[in-house]
Amino acid sequence: MPPKRHLTARRVRLGSELRKLRESMGMKSREAAALLGADSVQMSQIESGVAGVSAKRVRRLAVHYACTDEGLIEALVAMATDRTRGWWEEYRGVLPPVFLDTAEVEHHATALREIVITHVPGLLQTTDYARAVYTYMMPGLPDSELTPRIEHRMRRRCVIEGAEPTPYETIIHEFALRVRVADRAVAQAQLRQILTQIEDGHATVRIIPADQDGFAGAEASMMQACGPVPQLDTVLRDSPTGTAFIDAEPQLNQLRTLFRKVEKASLSPAASRDFIHRLTKEL
Repeated sequence: MPPKRHLTARRVRLGSELRKLRESMGMKSREAAALLGADSVQMSQIESGVAGVSAKRVRRLAVHYACTDEGLIEALVAMATDRTRGWWEEYRGVLPPVFLDTAEVEHHATALREIVITHVPGLLQTTDYARAVYTYMMPGLPDSELTPRIEHRMRRRCVIEGAEPTPYETIIHEFALRVRVADRAVAQAQLRQILTQIEDGHATVRIIPADQDGFAGAEASMMQACGPVPQLDTVLRDSPTGTAFIDAEPQLNQLRTLFRKVEKASLSPAASRDFIHRLTKEL
């Protein structure tokens, strides 16, 4: 297959998984390329996501890599044959690639689990809340760049509000709910938006109260996008240098453990809903 014009998160992940399987066998890139009747340059392009790979080639490589996990093989084949052109592609060249990659990862996830400490999760934000956050974090951003950012964030909600919604669970610290990124009216509207998403069955929300003892997870913010098999999970973590897409198994295991620890520190969904109701009246 010819090189792809645009790298996508899904293509890059497919190549990464094929490389992991090859390396687990201790096989050199040129040896794997020979199995496909290709050269090392073509193999490098496949493993970096620059070039596509057919389902037949994925299955052939899986055999030579001694991969017997049928669930993983079929998931990789599905990734290789996927021709989805998602709504996020409308923003290519308009927004930074990480915006598109995030939407793509969310679209293909079988479930989404998120922890947020300082802000309301993007999937639950109102337009006014999102505008206040972007305006504060990126002062001086012209409307020509601000508007598509807000629009993109609002459109991401389709993953939990569509005809076949992806199960979404989020853990939010009380701090994030109390911070007024704009004014009282925006804060109250944001809390009502969260309650609506809960009542409509679009989100399972748990709250970590500010007076919770033993919670040291200020750096716990992350989103876990579950794959069709655990090996294809992805964790998104924001950092000062941008959003990191984590798929290395040791790191995934650490972050899964972290999620369980934070979950234990949170209120039940029912108690969290009542908590938000009370807070709406207090603000």
